[in-house]
Amino acid sequence: MCVILIFVDGLGVGKQDFSINPCLTDITGLLTNTSSSRARVLPFDGRFIPLDASLGVSGLPQSATGQTALLTGVNAAQLVGRHLSGFPNETLRRILRQASILKLAREQGYSSAFLNAFRPLFFSLDKQTQWHLSATTVANLAAGLPFFTLEDVAAGRAIYQDFTNRDLLERGFEVPIYAPEEAADILVSAASHYDFLLYEYFKTDHAGHSQDMELCREEINKLGRFLHQILSQIDLQQCTLILTSDHGNIEDISLKTHTYNPVMTIVWGAYRDEISQQLHTIMNVTPAILQTLAKA
Repeated sequence: MCVILIFVDGLGVGKQDFSINPCLTDITGLLTNTSSSRARVLPFDGRFIPLDASLGVSGLPQSATGQTALLTGVNAAQLVGRHLSGFPNETLRRILRQASILKLAREQGYSSAFLNAFRPLFFSLDKQTQWHLSATTVANLAAGLPFFTLEDVAAGRAIYQDFTNRDLLERGFEVPIYAPEEAADILVSAASHYDFLLYEYFKTDHAGHSQDMELCREEINKLGRFLHQILSQIDLQQCTLILTSDHGNIEDISLKTHTYNPVMTIVWGAYRDEISQQLHTIMNVTPAILQTLAKA
């Protein structure tokens, strides 16, 4: 039994309006979010659950508090008193230190990994600086787990935040170019070695802020192909795949900011019905995963 959490930054549930919602053009049909109804059933018998990201706090949902809530099950925005963008502040880092899903899973005896590979610059930073980076980075530091390198990417043991590696090539690194399907195969292979696997994809959020429809459609279709290949290759009787986000953005390019839309969340595979019934806000994701691991 394995649980895979794919965190996609800035992916909400938008309107059925092709002029503003690039998700409607997903060629795989996995991310075609035409409704906020829980009744939708997706390819590979997935369960669609739009989740609240506002968490009872006024203002637009943001990354630091949203990701902390998602990765810990704690209402980070409420504790901070507002939605906070960017990287976690000291209060959020303290929450992640105590309740990171990677930390809790490891403490409960489950083998876990954060599959994103990091560039050499990250490893040259001192620990204090590393602790001031993204929520996923802090979550992995809190768990005391190793970070994957570009050598792992070249060897097919990890994938970069841009799973095609084109960003790395533009920066001058010698790495293979991966089609979305090839990157997906690496994730599937890695999942066979762990009880819990986390992968973060944030190019969707960057594309959404650009308000460039062509770029946004390209990102959605890459992501759809990536997910389709994963679902084609994993044993859905033995594995659970959860796709979720921290706030809306790319689903409405009429706005340059984040949105108030619920975040797109889909559960496939084992325990999909039990998990989907537990999910109402992004805070429910971590507890649901830990409960699922305990059942397996």
